[in-house]
Amino acid sequence: MNTEPGMLLKEMKDAAKAELVHNILPYWMKNMPDRDGGGFYGQINGRDNVVHGAPRGGILNARILWSFSAAYMKLRDPIYLEMATRAHDYITSYFFDEKHGGTYWSLKSNGEPLDTKKQIYSQAFFIYAMSTYYLASGYRESLDRAIELYRLVEAHSFDRVRGGYLEAFTRGWGEIADLRLSAKDANEKKTMNTHLHVLEAYTALYRVWPDQELRQQLAALIKVFVERIVDPETSHLNLFFDEEWNCRSTIVSYGHDIEASWLLCEAAEALGESDSIRGLALKIASAASEGLAGDGSLFYEKDDAAGHFDRDRHWWVQAEAVVGFLNAWQLSGDSGWLELASDALDYILQNISDPVNGEWHWSIRADGTINLDDDKAGFWKCPYHNTRMCLEILTRQ
Repeated sequence: MNTEPGMLLKEMKDAAKAELVHNILPYWMKNMPDRDGGGFYGQINGRDNVVHGAPRGGILNARILWSFSAAYMKLRDPIYLEMATRAHDYITSYFFDEKHGGTYWSLKSNGEPLDTKKQIYSQAFFIYAMSTYYLASGYRESLDRAIELYRLVEAHSFDRVRGGYLEAFTRGWGEIADLRLSAKDANEKKTMNTHLHVLEAYTALYRVWPDQELRQQLAALIKVFVERIVDPETSHLNLFFDEEWNCRSTIVSYGHDIEASWLLCEAAEALGESDSIRGLALKIASAASEGLAGDGSLFYEKDDAAGHFDRDRHWWVQAEAVVGFLNAWQLSGDSGWLELASDALDYILQNISDPVNGEWHWSIRADGTINLDDDKAGFWKCPYHNTRMCLEILTRQ
């Protein structure tokens, strides 16, 4: 391996651009648009077969919009803006709840509302996507929609007494019994994951709409991570909390650790306060590196209290490892972090990426076999983590 930092970064940039332009984005452009029904199919299984009639997730559609908007801004290929516009037009026609405000969790394949709950995690991704589409297209109504969603989140989800954001609501923004993002999550009122992606969304919105109240809320989110979510002893993120911020989990999620290490930096940078988070970000990255395998990959999660250690290598965790380690190198000047980023990228290209059919596999199992049982594209398997990884590599110096 060429360990001279400048050359190593150039090699990473060349590999990232080739992967994005020739393997990731073409898969979505070729396979996901529903040419008859409009928008995008809801699912392609792990063997690259479209699942006709599958529900259409809000997160999937928002992430498609973000990915192609961001790709267009960096690479300026008009086909990417066409794809982003296709996603934008479908979202504004079908996902927005014009009666109660906000966006639906999912639709039927014909565009009718399916699950109408207001999950704040999902609202955040629509803010993120609509803000980025505005940057790509200049379409003011997209920004207006993002601001509208931000104000709804602040009105209904923000906890004015204890800080932070409550997890989910009914269609009409009332209390809901099942707050979970997915079946594997704890049913708690506050979660790290939702706060991380509200942070991400508010950062994107603030960059295009530097509103003073938004600035205050973004700063407050950083403070929540510093004071509530990052464990002061281990520097890992705690995942689930009750309304009073009592921790309700013992799981360590290596992917979320490394993702948060650089998203917190991005938020602080947007506020012009980069130095304030530098030390904590490096501590979180170091904690995440405890999950490194010997082959450059990052394990999924562990829970010592439950005797649980998931050694699968999930696609999104590897993508976040590349960006987080690259960010740690930029923060510290320690080339060891850059080498970790390069090793993680090599692992992806040799194992997770599918050079035959395109896109990335869901995961490599602990025994080294490819996971073909989970989606190639679907409710949670989107072009967001891998597209963002490639764009971050291309952008950083």
